[in-house]
Amino acid sequence: MTIPLTWLYAPGDRPATVRKALASGADIVIVDLEDAVSPGRKEYALDATVELLSVPQPCPVHVRINTPHDIEALAELPGLCALRIPKVAYATDIQQIAARAPGLALYPMLESALAVEHAYAIATAHPAIRGIVLGEADLRAELGVRGDTGLDWPRTRTVVAARAAGLAPPVQSVFPDICDLDALAVSCAHGRALGFLGRAAIHPRQLPVIERAFLPSPREIEEAEEIAKAAATDAGAMALPDGRFVDAAIVAAAQRTLALARREEP
Repeated sequence: MTIPLTWLYAPGDRPATVRKALASGADIVIVDLEDAVSPGRKEYALDATVELLSVPQPCPVHVRINTPHDIEALAELPGLCALRIPKVAYATDIQQIAARAPGLALYPMLESALAVEHAYAIATAHPAIRGIVLGEADLRAELGVRGDTGLDWPRTRTVVAARAAGLAPPVQSVFPDICDLDALAVSCAHGRALGFLGRAAIHPRQLPVIERAFLPSPREIEEAEEIAKAAATDAGAMALPDGRFVDAAIVAAAQRTLALARREEP
């Protein structure tokens, strides 16, 4: 299975934009029925999404629902892989959703201070959960955070909760400026340092920058290969020729780096 690194949002009331997203090369496309759609077009967005996903699609498609009532129309569509559930604050919220969407993978979105406080409980609320997502726009507004680093604690909390729950590392939230690709690259590097893996995008031009940022560099691959080679001949802790100490945790990290370089699940 390929490790997804790029997740591209597309508004559900613009079917042509969704089709372009499906052809963009994104690893996963997220059809948005919530914030990207004006109130007067919610019903049309749902109808258009149902029509689109009534057949299989060329890449995995997730839908960010607007209300739980959307689930009945979406749950059994052959083109749908997962649901993103906005504004989850309690574990019981996701349990109720899971009961209405049997068999679908779920991604709760943490978009409030309360949700961040309940991150681990939400992450472990149901076996259908495949990941948790930090929704930074709403959280930023609630907390009154101005600088970007003001969200580092909620980001780290989300990463820790996901890993403690046995889930994949979370995907970094969207970068709203679609023109400043240099700033996007810097932001991605920061997110990767915090433990995120991959990032959501709002425009196809962001996808190559995100992919490059989250793939290991040639130097990282070289170091991981050196560690893996040494570990193959010694089952215990060891020191590499340059003096670096290597134990089981470092070997596991090296193996994850090599798997990511191949875009394969370790």
